[in-house]
Amino acid sequence: MSASPIVVLRDTRAWQMQVWISFGIAVFLCAVGLAWLPGADLEKVFMVMGYVFCLSATFMLSKFVRDNQSARRGAGDTPLWKLVVWGGFAVAMGLTGWGLVGMEINVTYKAFLGVSWLYLITSAFTLAKMLRDRYEADLMDARLQGRREAAHAAAQSAD
Repeated sequence: MSASPIVVLRDTRAWQMQVWISFGIAVFLCAVGLAWLPGADLEKVFMVMGYVFCLSATFMLSKFVRDNQSARRGAGDTPLWKLVVWGGFAVAMGLTGWGLVGMEINVTYKAFLGVSWLYLITSAFTLAKMLRDRYEADLMDARLQGRREAAHAAAQSAD
């Protein structure tokens, strides 16, 4: 074990609060836009499903990228799973965008829905990263605590 202390970096509480608030605002704006969406019920349901699909695909893609970034010696996911994850994200974004562009509603309303949708996606990526960072910091803390306890037990048994 090295003599230099190991520092576990964590996001500040202010940053975590800002990320959660930003995500909450994005969800709220999307919900308001979709709740008062003019048009046929089928179009409304399509858009709600599209937003949920995009949100789910965003979290899945975020996890996939992070898992593969930290994988060692090629132990990452299979190429087919990579296709499923990236393809699912592309299909979710593409179909939702296509549905939004194709709807016969006011241009200003489309812009509101489009911007709130992109805000939701970007805030979801940020939230996923923050949650993963916190998980990894907690894991590192647990490992360090285990090492300290093992070193302490070894030192006491040597006495």
